[in-house]
Amino acid sequence: MTSAENQHESTTPDAGTTEAGGPQETAAPGPGASAEDAWVDQPAGGVDQEGGDDTVSDMANDTPTELVADLAKAQEDVATLTGDLQRLQAEYLNYKRRVDRDRELVKQNATFAVLSSLLPVLDDIDRAREHGEVEGGFKAVADSLERIVAGLGLEKFGQPGDEFDPNLHEALMHSHSPDVTTTTCQNIVHAGYRIGDRVVRPARVTVVDPEPGAAAPGAAESGAADEAAGENESL
Repeated sequence: MTSAENQHESTTPDAGTTEAGGPQETAAPGPGASAEDAWVDQPAGGVDQEGGDDTVSDMANDTPTELVADLAKAQEDVATLTGDLQRLQAEYLNYKRRVDRDRELVKQNATFAVLSSLLPVLDDIDRAREHGEVEGGFKAVADSLERIVAGLGLEKFGQPGDEFDPNLHEALMHSHSPDVTTTTCQNIVHAGYRIGDRVVRPARVTVVDPEPGAAAPGAAESGAADEAAGENESL
């Protein structure tokens, strides 16, 4: 072996050794290694506990006065949020009532409009009934129509002898009679109709008034009583 070959062999490191200061290789855990051994080799990370530790540390360092102040602040925030929630709930309930009221009003107006358009038909049925012409199939149709409108809340009013009410009656003609003591409906030209308290159409009537100068029975009795009382005082 020459001197050059000897020098090369002396400078070549062994395959099983590493140079001093070189990188160390970490062998993977064997099949028998536990999870704890693998966890120890891993750097701590993934779970940041500094924030929670700081909060607990701050609370531990607070004085009783500061804790009371924090509690008062928290209670004030709760009261504010509770008030906001109650106000929103009240606003929602008012909105719901208003919507329900508007919906009912729209329904009533629609019913009012439909039934108002049927009044001339009902007047024709009344006139035909007065002349005895409501018979056979026409009678069945008339009865069915009157039953339907009554089911929708339409109420018929106005009879001869009713006391005249300007809110319910429309006077078409006036006359006088000694047989009445107050303005009275004599004849019903067109019946009146209403839905609940809402008048769809006033009854169109002829009325009779008491004779001019004829005192009402109540007024005459009152005058006689006053006259008798005056005579007793004079005695």
